[in-house]
Amino acid sequence: MQVDFYQLSRDPVEAVIPAIARKIVDGGGRLLVVSAQRDQLDRISGGLWSAAPDSYLANDHADAPMPQVQPVLLSSDSNAVNGARYIALTDGQWRDEALDFERAFYFFDEETVGIARQAWKALSKLDQVTPRFWKQEGGRWRQGP
Repeated sequence: MQVDFYQLSRDPVEAVIPAIARKIVDGGGRLLVVSAQRDQLDRISGGLWSAAPDSYLANDHADAPMPQVQPVLLSSDSNAVNGARYIALTDGQWRDEALDFERAFYFFDEETVGIARQAWKALSKLDQVTPRFWKQEGGRWRQGP
């Protein structure tokens, strides 16, 4: 499985998630977005609803009615009741449950870079995991060390 580490330096996670979610949903997939911070999930939801003027990304919280129908589900835990095979960890906290998905997107910032380094070291030792690192340069994402 692949784990993509995204170091946020310019844009907040709620501005980055819509592009990733769009690719997943357009490809027929489903995404689980996880954060322990409800206000962050609310901001992400707003970003998904307004991702493009003519093309929103349907989403809702796991505690809302019928979470299983949501292509993008927002949750405080890693229970993918919507059948998601992709997970985005948006609060800077690594969760080993992410390894049960096909692909994980792990977002961290300056405050959580130490946690990200620990996760990178641990995941790099696992044969079944391919970690990749992404950082913002201007308005673009660049893969690198």
